[in-house]
Amino acid sequence: MLKLSHVKKTFNAGTVTEKRALTGVDLTLADGDFVTVIGGNGAGKSTLLNMIAGVYPLDSGTIELDGVDISRLSEPRRAKYLGRVFQDPMRGTAADMQIDENLALARRRGKRRGLAWGITKQEKDEYPELLARLGLGLEKRMTAKVGLLSGGQRQALTLLMATLTDPKLLLLDEHTAALDPKTAAKVLDLTEQIVAERGLTTLMVTHNMNDAIRLGNRLIMMCDGRVIYDVAGEEKKRLTVPDLLRKFEEVSGGELANDRMLLS
Repeated sequence: MLKLSHVKKTFNAGTVTEKRALTGVDLTLADGDFVTVIGGNGAGKSTLLNMIAGVYPLDSGTIELDGVDISRLSEPRRAKYLGRVFQDPMRGTAADMQIDENLALARRRGKRRGLAWGITKQEKDEYPELLARLGLGLEKRMTAKVGLLSGGQRQALTLLMATLTDPKLLLLDEHTAALDPKTAAKVLDLTEQIVAERGLTTLMVTHNMNDAIRLGNRLIMMCDGRVIYDVAGEEKKRLTVPDLLRKFEEVSGGELANDRMLLS
């Protein structure tokens, strides 16, 4: 479903602030893979997701999605193929619009817009059922402005919006990092449930090593803009946090520099 070949990205090239963010990433995801991504500070995790989403142009390499080369497509043109949830709960929704209006926007991602009603009768019947599954009572607040919701409620809504049209690829960029532990666990449970039910190919960046081991069928570790460890199946299931720390030191030649990962 996703294939990255020799993807490179350097920011501020030729200046004193030059940063080689990706140094030749090769990565292939099969249809239905749920891959967790971990790594130290500045490893290139978020840059990897941004490159796939088209936020920045490639320096070199190619990105294919479902057999189609999307390397030169703009971010808006890629959006119809992708679902994305950001670390900041405020980024995935329109705060001044109602809950049902946000869902209607998500439903029309990548489609032509006309002068028909913004929300159809069918959608008015459908959206409360979808929201009820979140278990947050949002189905009773369909006309509430999204800006009035808590961070956890907004992130759960963003997750629902990102998966509403079954994207070819779901990108999750530390989407529970800004939430309290209880709410984060709720959103992760919803993530696991939605991904499993819809069979979505998913790439999830996380700072929590326990979550990286527990979730998904595959784990990759990044360091200095490249993938240094890739594990799947039974071997992944047998991993422990000390195993990951040892593996990082063994492959990278240094200790893990990420306070959030170590504290998690």
